[in-house]
Amino acid sequence: MADMDNQQITSPEVRPTPTVSRVCEDRTLVELVYDAAKRTTGLAVSRFNGLWNIEREVRIETGELLVPYSPKNNLIANECVLLPSAPAESFTKEELVADIEAFLYRYADLSPLFAKIASYYVLLTWVHDAFNEVPYLRLRGDYGTGKTRALMTIGSLCYKAFSASGASTTSPIFHTLDAFGGTLLFDEADLPYSDARADIVKILNNGTVRGMPVLRTVVNRHKEFNPKAFKVFGPKIVAMRGSFDDRALESRFFTEETGRSSLRADIPIQLPDAMKAEALALRNRLLHFRFCNLFSIQADPTALMEGVEPRLNQTAAPLLSLIDDRALRAEIQQAFADAHQATLAERRETVEARLAIAVADEFASAKGANVNLKDVAERFNREHGAEYGGPRSSRWVGHIVRTRLHLATRKSVGVYTIPATEKSKVEALVARLQA
Repeated sequence: MADMDNQQITSPEVRPTPTVSRVCEDRTLVELVYDAAKRTTGLAVSRFNGLWNIEREVRIETGELLVPYSPKNNLIANECVLLPSAPAESFTKEELVADIEAFLYRYADLSPLFAKIASYYVLLTWVHDAFNEVPYLRLRGDYGTGKTRALMTIGSLCYKAFSASGASTTSPIFHTLDAFGGTLLFDEADLPYSDARADIVKILNNGTVRGMPVLRTVVNRHKEFNPKAFKVFGPKIVAMRGSFDDRALESRFFTEETGRSSLRADIPIQLPDAMKAEALALRNRLLHFRFCNLFSIQADPTALMEGVEPRLNQTAAPLLSLIDDRALRAEIQQAFADAHQATLAERRETVEARLAIAVADEFASAKGANVNLKDVAERFNREHGAEYGGPRSSRWVGHIVRTRLHLATRKSVGVYTIPATEKSKVEALVARLQA
């Protein structure tokens, strides 16, 4: 049972540490909670497999004295970061996931399979730190297709979720992620400005793997250069119209294409007041799920898929490891594999892929000798020149070969060639494209 009386007397020689979340070496879990009605914060503390108290101060094995963030903190008082108010009985995992899915169905229009994926993703956000990698969710579609509603509905249940948009500056995103952790909800991620776009891509690229902070320039009060490492690891959900240019980043998303059918008529146009209370009740149950399960959850090797690139298994394993239903897991694995094949098909249509194949074909006909860039350009132009507005020059081809395929070229007697020593690199590139 919870109580507010389990308080410790602050020792004058110990400076309290305002705390949002802490996983202690003795398996004590500490999480910030916020009671909006009373406008008070506390620390929910679990020391014994899900049993918990709400405390004002917690002394941990390091000697630190943890205290909750002030309820007057702007992020908390304005509910910019969504917190639970107190743990509540989570019941079985199957019951909890079913209630999450029912909540999503009431307030957002998602395809049936993605609704199940999103339900387990919500669960994953609350135990994501049991894994070393984490995938992202994405809602992609034009305006008016329900992607923002879906983002906010899913996000309202996630672990310490906070919202940002393409109109936000990136500095508060860095600071909030570093201080609070939790789940970033990013709307309108099609950023028009290169600096902001680069910062967000850094957050998304580094945020999938534990221990990959983003360094940013900070000048202290003495005007000394003092770079700071911002922790950005954690789950993220984005809504956008298009795609990111970085193909490695694209592979980290499980995507729902919105607007593929008419929106369901039973979804309320305006969200009712009851939604907020329902979301809070589910967050409270999810906090209890975290307390009960964080230390027992681990990656399940049987969740790995055969015949896909390692990156896809790395990305999908945390989510699939939470799914006990073998039939549902197989269905989701097939959906991920199909999406992966579609990505590979798109990759084969890029200029880099087409040039790699042209170089490989030239090596095959050269029978171990060097190949001329002029011959590569002629082969490329015969097969694809019309798609690029006419023949491409040998110089253009050479630039792509060197800068994007990273193959060496040599000039001999005025002729540029790709040496035979590069053949194995080309074969590996083409094999990956045709996997």
